[in-house]
Amino acid sequence: MEKQDLYFVPINEVAKRLDIPAHTLRYWEKQFGNAIKATTGAAGRRYYRPEVVEKIATIKTLLYDRGMTIAGVKKMIHNGEFSAIENAVPVRSEIVASEIDDSEIDLAIDLLKQADELL
Repeated sequence: MEKQDLYFVPINEVAKRLDIPAHTLRYWEKQFGNAIKATTGAAGRRYYRPEVVEKIATIKTLLYDRGMTIAGVKKMIHNGEFSAIENAVPVRSEIVASEIDDSEIDLAIDLLKQADELL
């Protein structure tokens, strides 16, 4: 692995890892410009930092798994609530029940209630 690969992930790799089409990632860049920013390299290719990939994974979870709308996620980002949710939403696609403690469940429920109130 090259040193550059540790700092930047190409859009095609992010698309494969998260099972999201590259055109959706480009669309989300426009919709969530405050949270998702790509660095462009040679020939205009998009690269993402690892922390941006985590934000993309969180947005995917909120949209696809939690059923939130783009407008709802935008509100969360705008109101500064995204960082709290980003910490509460697991990046992995599978969760083992024994790995979750009650405080994490309570936090997730509180965050969902707050999101519901915003919508």
